[in-house]
Amino acid sequence: MTHVARSTLIVAVFFGLEKLLGFLRQVLIARTFGLSPELDAFNTANNLPDLIFALISGGALAVAFIPVLSEYLEKRGRPQAWELFSRIANLVFLVTAGLSLVIALFADQLVRWQLGIAPGFGAQQQALVAELMRLNLLATLLFSLGGLAIAGLQANQHFLLPALAPSMYDLGTLFGVLVLAPDKDLRLGSLHLPALNLGVHGLVYGVILGAALFLLVQVPGLLRYGFRWVPHIGLRHPGVLQVLSLLGPRLLTVLCIQLTFIAQDNIASRLAIGTVSALVYGWLFMQVPETIIGTALGTALLPTLSEQAALEQTEAFRQSLNRALRALLTLTLPAAALIAAGIQPVVSLLGFDETGVELVTWTARAFLLGLMGHSLLEVSVRAFYARQDALTPLLAAALTLLAFILLALTLGRSLGAPGIGLANALAFSGEALFLWALLSRRFRGMIQLGKTPWRALLAAIVSGLTTLLLLRLADSTLGGAGMLLQSASAVLAMGLGAAMTLPLIGNELKLLIRL
Repeated sequence: MTHVARSTLIVAVFFGLEKLLGFLRQVLIARTFGLSPELDAFNTANNLPDLIFALISGGALAVAFIPVLSEYLEKRGRPQAWELFSRIANLVFLVTAGLSLVIALFADQLVRWQLGIAPGFGAQQQALVAELMRLNLLATLLFSLGGLAIAGLQANQHFLLPALAPSMYDLGTLFGVLVLAPDKDLRLGSLHLPALNLGVHGLVYGVILGAALFLLVQVPGLLRYGFRWVPHIGLRHPGVLQVLSLLGPRLLTVLCIQLTFIAQDNIASRLAIGTVSALVYGWLFMQVPETIIGTALGTALLPTLSEQAALEQTEAFRQSLNRALRALLTLTLPAAALIAAGIQPVVSLLGFDETGVELVTWTARAFLLGLMGHSLLEVSVRAFYARQDALTPLLAAALTLLAFILLALTLGRSLGAPGIGLANALAFSGEALFLWALLSRRFRGMIQLGKTPWRALLAAIVSGLTTLLLLRLADSTLGGAGMLLQSASAVLAMGLGAAMTLPLIGNELKLLIRL
């Protein structure tokens, strides 16, 4: 197994752990608050803090910074690489603090503005959104530094602690939902957890605690690799200028991506109560396989692609992309089919009424139509940044934002939350096809798929039908069994559906191992 394959496995396992903890957190939140105005306010209040994190040190800086830091490690050594890291970290902290202060001061106006976050909410709900958003900005400061630490460790080809960090965040938020938010003590045998009755504010305090753990778990890794902080920025420093030259277009790219989700909530806030939260939960069910497959592979592959680009190993670069493409096709199509087939009993764990379960189920199925597209984007975007081309992904993201708004306005009016989910799937899948087509033109012979698409399609049909048949059998056997047993049978059916695909996609799995 190659280094990339091992790294992908490590990242996928810990991302899978995070998704399990995250799902548990979302189940507890849903059972505590339901599809309520308070939960809609909490989910909406995350938008601008998430935007700052994504722009400053999440998706923006990490992808723009790792290629430059990898180049410094290869050509100048670790001490100079860490000096550059310190300069960027200092700049990131100052910019994040400044933006957070501005948003905190103008939070009420940003929420009420017709082109803002939640113009369709009532005055009381809008005030709650503004209050929660100000608290969330504290977590954003911690997340920004933690995200930068992840970029530094991944550039050093260390993936364990960065993969563990999201689970630390989940532990903090679980403390919020189990202890800080509820109005009744929790007793599990001899374990007694007191309830502080802080309501939805307790969720935000849990987020802040989780953000602190997210950062602190990175510190041992930074010390192991010899990180030393220097109190300098130096905007004329060559390395800083090199990062900023990539970061500018990347900032605009991530801004377009985040504006997609702000536009999503803007449109959803004008629809029925619970639409915003239904989109959050529907997105969650698509994000679980997308993170484990697409994000894990893209994260592990970026440092290798960056090294291959820096050393001008064009053939190795082309082969890495071809293998990644074939692996993603044969993993995401069956995953989307079997999850769409077996998801409804799992959604029932959220504790919503029958109407709410149907709404979240169909919203999730709509998002799942874009699973392959989102996963392909994770690799294709990083391929451009590995070659320090930030303008092409920016163009693609701008077109995607425009396409999503037009589709969401049309489909949202007629189909509600599932329509907005479908708009997301169509827009981002179109972006993925566009970027891979450009890569194919730049690297002739890169897309040599052979029988991979047909095997992937056959695997999707087999996995989906197997899951449906097993669920029908379980329904007839279990009858009126409880919610937990029905959900467990659905998970088992999906697992068996996935197992049925292994003989069909064995060749592509071997390619993944050789990445």
